[in-house]
Amino acid sequence: MFTGIIEETGKIQSFKRRSDSIALTIQACKVLTDTQLGDSIAVNGVCLTVTSLTTDTFTADVMHETMRRSSLQTIGSGDTVNLERAVAVGGRLGGHLVSGHIDGTGHIMRIQPDGIANIFTISAAANLVHFIVEKGSVALDGVSLTVTAVGDRWFSVSLIPHTLAHTTLLSKKPGAVLNIETDIIGKYIDRLMHEKKDTVSNTGGLTLATLREQGF
Repeated sequence: MFTGIIEETGKIQSFKRRSDSIALTIQACKVLTDTQLGDSIAVNGVCLTVTSLTTDTFTADVMHETMRRSSLQTIGSGDTVNLERAVAVGGRLGGHLVSGHIDGTGHIMRIQPDGIANIFTISAAANLVHFIVEKGSVALDGVSLTVTAVGDRWFSVSLIPHTLAHTTLLSKKPGAVLNIETDIIGKYIDRLMHEKKDTVSNTGGLTLATLREQGF
């Protein structure tokens, strides 16, 4: 589990395609402190498992499902990525609960200045935007951000100068692809609500027995 507060940016040292996966080797510093084999590190918001370590790099395997769902399919050697270690139990949750499991990707439609901040408007599929609410949280390339507006197939977030300066979002331009992870709590609620609706429909309506079966 992560918080969406980026600890540092790293650089892709190598990007090796294999028959069944891809091996990423990433140069880093801060996130390697106390890191051991098998630990989790979020790379642009994607939870990856450390498979090997040196004093200034770590390597992680990326399976095909992860490549299909995320922007990792578009990166290469020399690219910069956002990095965050898994949150320690008892630590501060500065952002929001981020699983590192990417729901899909979106594209930057436009970037507009707004006082000290910059408003990023992101286009995304309707099934992703369904889980995004105004003033809720969303993770873009692993960065925890607050939603400022939502449409049918787009949403906006506001970034302060500190966030831009310490993440890869500073270098992003309109058209860039971003990993999107929507709020995990919202997804569970949506699933439970649909299951309850299906149960009510299949039993012919809402009854006292149905409510008892559903825990009410």
